Amino acid sequence: MLYKVVGCLPESSLPELVPPSNPELTRWFTEEVQPHESALRAWLQGRFPTLFDVDDLVQESHLRLVRAHETGSIACVRAFLFVTARNLALNHLRHRRYEHSENAAEIDPAVIVDDRAAIPETVERAEDLQLLIRAIRSLPERCRQVVTLRKIYGLSQKEVAAKLDISEHTVEAQGAIGLRKCTEYLRGYGYCRGPRR
Repeated sequence: MLYKVVGCLPESSLPELVPPSNPELTRWFTEEVQPHESALRAWLQGRFPTLFDVDDLVQESHLRLVRAHETGSIACVRAFLFVTARNLALNHLRHRRYEHSENAAEIDPAVIVDDRAAIPETVERAEDLQLLIRAIRSLPERCRQVVTLRKIYGLSQKEVAAKLDISEHTVEAQGAIGLRKCTEYLRGYGYCRGPRR
């Protein structure tokens, strides 16, 4: 698996996806992607308990993330990884449901009703998340960094200031600007509704 290969094997054993001549990609993967692996696996197991092999989904999510990283920067690795894994899981479940449709006796009707009831909510969340990612990507660089570290990674104002080597006042100001610009961006797409009930 890519996440095990990158972290544990010598460079000569790395797959074509992470060639030995690209230590920067290996470093990026180790520092930016691997820290989310256990949370991703736990989330997949909790959200999709009927999936048999979560490891395959995690590996495929990592592969797609690395490919996307090679074509351009990714504003939020964690969000990209979780959205990709969720989409792969949903595709897997749809495929499995299609394969078993000929033998309806194997399908629990209660599960079908629950799954169908969750589809609109799942689609809405996916669309909301994609729009939020685009809103964050549209921010000026410093705002994007502050908003990502504060709101996505949950770092404190002090931690963000230390990480970016700026004052806490700048973190507060840039965070406020970033949130205001994100709100304006979302309103431009009709997202001015109140909280969900």
